[in-house]
Amino acid sequence: MDTALYPLKFTPILKEKIWGGDKLKSRLNKTSNTENIGESWEISGVQGDVSVVSNGFLKGNSLEEIIEIYMGEIVGDEIFNRFDKEFPLLIKFIDAKQDLSVQVHPNDELSKERHKAYGKTEMWYVIDADPGSKLISGFAVDTDKAEYLNFLQKDKITALLKSHTVKNGDAFFIPAGNVHAIGAGVLLAEIQQTSDVTYRIYDYNRKDSDGKTRELHTELALDAINFTDKGVVPDYDPNKTNEAENITSCNYFVTNLVKITESYIRDVYLLNSFVVYMCIEGSAKITCSNGTNESISKGETVLIPASIQDLEITPSTSCKLLEVFIKS
Repeated sequence: MDTALYPLKFTPILKEKIWGGDKLKSRLNKTSNTENIGESWEISGVQGDVSVVSNGFLKGNSLEEIIEIYMGEIVGDEIFNRFDKEFPLLIKFIDAKQDLSVQVHPNDELSKERHKAYGKTEMWYVIDADPGSKLISGFAVDTDKAEYLNFLQKDKITALLKSHTVKNGDAFFIPAGNVHAIGAGVLLAEIQQTSDVTYRIYDYNRKDSDGKTRELHTELALDAINFTDKGVVPDYDPNKTNEAENITSCNYFVTNLVKITESYIRDVYLLNSFVVYMCIEGSAKITCSNGTNESISKGETVLIPASIQDLEITPSTSCKLLEVFIKS
């Protein structure tokens, strides 16, 4: 049996949400009999929701188990030294049939103090959006804590926030402290720190089937909010082909768009990091320098172990991928 490490696929962890829809099934080929699927956790190290390998000789093993065995060969030596066997990113697809609540995430310092967890910095890449769909990111005007609380108490908080009408290919960087919300009709990819800490600020006074409103975290959110954050919309060229076009780069992750019409050769070894490919259009074959290979098609996600030196991605048709890694 060939035991060389290879491009790893994982069984998606599908999350039913009251605001979810059917695009993860109809657009991204996820399989579920459940209605209102809001999230597909593609690669997760979150305790209680750790991903399980779905292909090759490691099939059936959890992500945590294979990192414990292979250590830096999976994630990269520096990353393993920092995070041990916990995978440092959470990779998702999200389908919002209805508006999500207005939220904020705490930074590392505040999250460790309160929750013994990492903070949450993330980014969004819009895969599909119904006409007129919007996202909220940051404040539209200069404000402070007192004005914010005044608007919140009067149910007018959205008047302070920056709303963006979105389309396929739009991207947003959401650092910890940024007030944000995904609007109805948006299908997107989300790359974030491994954290599930969210403070809900405003939920449009919606009630559930029992007539109850969802819990808000008004006091917790106050110390987490960056009142000077006006939202960051990355400036990148969505039409560049056959090379990696950087969308965003931060201390927690790098995300590139790779739009390929012909074979794309990538030297990944010097990154000293795993590389994740999320396929958002078309399909391709990934062939690695150690002789292993794997296919990827729209809606699929593949993790390239750090021990693989270089690879070639050959599109079946034109193919669009998000490339994610952690810079050393």
